[in-house]
Amino acid sequence: MEGYSGTAPSITPNGTLVGAGPAANHTDGLQEHQQYVVGLFLSCLYTVFLFPIGFVGNILILVVNLSYREKMTIPDLYFINLAAADLILVADSLIEVFNLDEHYYDISVLCTFMSLFLQINMYSSIFFLTWMSFDRYVALARAMRASLFRTKQHARLSCGLIWLASASATLVPFTAVHLQHSRDACFCFADVREVQWLEVILGFILPLAVIGLCYSLIARVLLGEHRHRGLRPRRQKALRMILAVVLVFFVCWLPENVFISVHLLQRPRPGASYCKQAFRHAYPLTGHIVNLAAFSNSCLNPLIYSFLGETFRDKLRLYVEQKTRTLALHRFCHAALKAVLPDSAEPSDAKLSSAV
Repeated sequence: MEGYSGTAPSITPNGTLVGAGPAANHTDGLQEHQQYVVGLFLSCLYTVFLFPIGFVGNILILVVNLSYREKMTIPDLYFINLAAADLILVADSLIEVFNLDEHYYDISVLCTFMSLFLQINMYSSIFFLTWMSFDRYVALARAMRASLFRTKQHARLSCGLIWLASASATLVPFTAVHLQHSRDACFCFADVREVQWLEVILGFILPLAVIGLCYSLIARVLLGEHRHRGLRPRRQKALRMILAVVLVFFVCWLPENVFISVHLLQRPRPGASYCKQAFRHAYPLTGHIVNLAAFSNSCLNPLIYSFLGETFRDKLRLYVEQKTRTLALHRFCHAALKAVLPDSAEPSDAKLSSAV
């Protein structure tokens, strides 16, 4: 989360001090206050509307699918892991979205800890979405070979490898740069330019190219099937849901990656410390908005999964019906016990009163 710090005075080439007068300080303070109010308003909107959907929705996806393991399909397995990754970010986001005065990021350990959670979620989400796009292509274009390749054992192995790759893409660069900058008081893992370049390339540009290639091939296959015998409705719905999740992901994460790329393309000032180079210090409100957009992706995925996923809707309906019957049976048993216990409790009450 980007902080809300005022603009420091600067010296012009002729030696004039700019921004140091009372009027300039008042203007800077007013601008800082306005940015703080706007950021706080956006954070409240996120917390009231999107956070409950993301937190409850992802938990519901996990609970419902794990309750019906025997009906779990391979795409469901991928969506469960995607929901787990989203749940991590949603739980972490409340600390991020209210980091308006940047006190959290003044502590390098906490800043690095938050950045690790954010990057692991980002990499796992995009890696799962990329693999799901490839899995859809294999299921459509290589239908005969897909039965040998697309098994639950292979899907579980793929999920484990994706989590391992996500953790490695985050922890390996973190370990390397942390050994170099461990003595810097204001060092934060999120501010290292090499790590930011890796995040943009590995977490956005390359997956975008792979997903675009997969869906272009899928479109060609679908056009061929539609000409000959038509596409089965179940395949249409599965493709529509995965495509919607991918589109929402890139719409939400595109501002964040553009924001980081613009900062990376600017030349760093020679001799400036990481405290001065951190782009979240320079553009606090813009950084706050792109962070909220990135967090919103993890909150919107459950909505897409529930509205477009026909299989999940059936499981959810069955889960609610079973829980309702269980609650009704519990109320019936409780009422029956309440009707029986007073009669059986009278002798013990009498014994107790006589004993007293």
